[in-house]
Amino acid sequence: MTACVPTHATDSEPNRAERDHQPHSPPKEPRRRFRIAGADLSASIAVFLIALPLSLGIALATDAPLQAGLVAAAVGGLVAGRLGGSPLQVSGPAAGLTVVTADLIHQYGWRTTCAITVLAGLSQLSLAYLRVARSALAVSPAIVHGMLAGIGVTIAVAQLHIVLGGTPQSSVVANVGALPAQLADLHPGALSLSALTLAVLLAWPRIPGRVGRAVRRLPAALVAVAAATAVASLAGLRLARVDLPSWSSHALPQLPEGPVLGLAAAVLTITLVGSVESLLSAVAVDKLVTTRGEPRVPRADLDRELRGQGTANVVSGALGGLPITGVAVRSAANVASGATSRNSTMLHGVWVVAAALLLIPVLELIPLASLAALVMAVGVQMVSLHHIRTVTRHREVLVYAVTTLGVVFLGVLEGVALGIAVAVGVALHRLTRTRITHEEKEGVHHVHVRGQLTFLAVPRLSRALHQVPQGADAVVELDGSFMDHAAYESLQDWRHAHRTLGGSVEITGRAGTRIAEPARVSAAGCRCRPWTPWRNHQCEAPAPTATGNVPEETGEGPSGHQLARGISAFQSNTAPLVRGELARLAREGQQPSQLFLTCADSRLVTSMITSSGPGDLFVVRNVGNLVPLPGEESGDDSVAAAIEYAVDVLKVRSITVCGHSGCGAMQALLNSDPGGTWTPLKRWLRHGLPSLERATDENRPWVRLSGREPADVVEQLCVTNVIQQLEHLRSHESVARALREGVLELHGMYFHVGEAQAYLLTEEAPDGGVFDRVAGTAGPTGTLLHDTHA
Repeated sequence: MTACVPTHATDSEPNRAERDHQPHSPPKEPRRRFRIAGADLSASIAVFLIALPLSLGIALATDAPLQAGLVAAAVGGLVAGRLGGSPLQVSGPAAGLTVVTADLIHQYGWRTTCAITVLAGLSQLSLAYLRVARSALAVSPAIVHGMLAGIGVTIAVAQLHIVLGGTPQSSVVANVGALPAQLADLHPGALSLSALTLAVLLAWPRIPGRVGRAVRRLPAALVAVAAATAVASLAGLRLARVDLPSWSSHALPQLPEGPVLGLAAAVLTITLVGSVESLLSAVAVDKLVTTRGEPRVPRADLDRELRGQGTANVVSGALGGLPITGVAVRSAANVASGATSRNSTMLHGVWVVAAALLLIPVLELIPLASLAALVMAVGVQMVSLHHIRTVTRHREVLVYAVTTLGVVFLGVLEGVALGIAVAVGVALHRLTRTRITHEEKEGVHHVHVRGQLTFLAVPRLSRALHQVPQGADAVVELDGSFMDHAAYESLQDWRHAHRTLGGSVEITGRAGTRIAEPARVSAAGCRCRPWTPWRNHQCEAPAPTATGNVPEETGEGPSGHQLARGISAFQSNTAPLVRGELARLAREGQQPSQLFLTCADSRLVTSMITSSGPGDLFVVRNVGNLVPLPGEESGDDSVAAAIEYAVDVLKVRSITVCGHSGCGAMQALLNSDPGGTWTPLKRWLRHGLPSLERATDENRPWVRLSGREPADVVEQLCVTNVIQQLEHLRSHESVARALREGVLELHGMYFHVGEAQAYLLTEEAPDGGVFDRVAGTAGPTGTLLHDTHA
């Protein structure tokens, strides 16, 4: 995670005092300059080095002119990169359309395929203006993964023939049938170069140590093809190589020729496959950017992305290029290389244009067998074990398998259609198939309903419920996510009748969670449950009675009934879930891994913002999350005792000091009067005076929050106080000893209440600190604060 370094005041930049007192003069119009960040430049080169061999390899796999791959890569970078809605997504020729394009070239010829690409681009533009991009994400992931797996199998089997020195056939069945004859007639030169390419592809990312980290900056695909090219040239092998004819003879599209229905199906196939793959890739890039914690990159606009892909396909087809989609591998490399804007994607297109014009003699040295091995490896990787495990876990193996086999044996459009049909059938089967069982355990009758509870299952549900004897204790376990009105009425009628006859009924969800009845409406019309202030704030207090008292039955008055209701809800709903874990903790004792020192503010719910549970955190709370220096006069030994106990007895591995926005203690510290009566609060806030001095020191820059300065002096003090209290922690003997032994880490955290956003101290500079936003998909990644002093 890249952290922003605090800026220092220089001669060319006004300090904070001057900045706050600027004269009211009209601002000067800034001069606009086109600037490219260094990160974008380096990322563009990394993506170009990956895209160049892959573009040639995909063109080879489709039996298209090899220059068509370079045209598509350049247009994808320049046009889709400029107009698309996902700034860091890289577009170009992709393996996902290889099979479709190869079939079209074989059936209609190359020039008609270019025209089909133009029409598919226009179709994408139409879909974009209808704003249906989000609808493409409704396709089951099992269908998408199955489609890619089928395409991968088709690519791998076809390219295997070129790897062995032969020529691929027109279908998977034909390629498999011709494989024995191909194995009997091997070409040693092609096979050796293909084996070398595959060996480098596998070994390059696994080079260990410092050398490995250095050489992995070069893409494995580029190194593998370069190594095979060098060996072929040095050994003087006579092999088929890349043949790039003159651009003056480059083929351009012509008017489509063929049956109208066939051409329409071809346009529809490229439109759907290209659109779905591009949109899913854009969503994946969003996740990568969020994980990296890059606040400057906006989230993808999917409708704009679809417009950019459509425009790019129109241009690519018109210039004689392959169909274009967003490519996940190149996009992931772009994000991993530190790209910050769409400039990296566009620059990669510029480098492809330069290579296509200036490096033709070098490109023509590349053996086709090496490119075939590279594309075959890409095809094998498209059959992802991770995707297979995912669809297995979600019980969608049938959809995945049918889609994969359909794509392999029938074609992409037919396979996807079969997958959609099977997915709909599986969904209907799950909706109508309900398993209801009854058993007795230790005198309690359990009725387990697995599946969706609809009117079709009401007769079976009624039979199972009537097997429960009158007056018995019963538990109904609903292991599903849907219950229609008929099933609900049947269950509630039986429940009421069973309770009337002296029995007890508990209805639970999938994890054993008790399903409560709807909350009763109070006299004030409030439906809130206790201790849910995010709802209670929306409610009005009940009107007092004639005696001036709040009605007790509402449970909202100051009589303590809210506390009793909260405890009752815990005993009924939560205690059954945590009783086993708490019993284990009671037997084994507490073994928390972290001391969490935070403010006593009621808005800070430590278990909620840290996703922790019983036994995870040893929590110390006080006004202002202060850590008094040891041995200080009028110090508070309770905090020091907790620190000593946590470090020396509980052996915690980390201590976190957590401040928060709008801290009343920090506000009181700012407004404190040195004179007057020394109340307990004023005596306690004396421990925050070093933080106040540090925050108001004009020679120190303000700390930074994810690249921005604090909003005001109160937030500046709240954040600075965290850094200061970490220094106070190091003064405690037990903490200093544990730090020297390397068994303890210190972390700083700031929680913005209004934004519900946590920030972690990721870097400590000599004069300040940097707090970085914790992304929603990232884990709690804090950096050890080394024993350095400001």
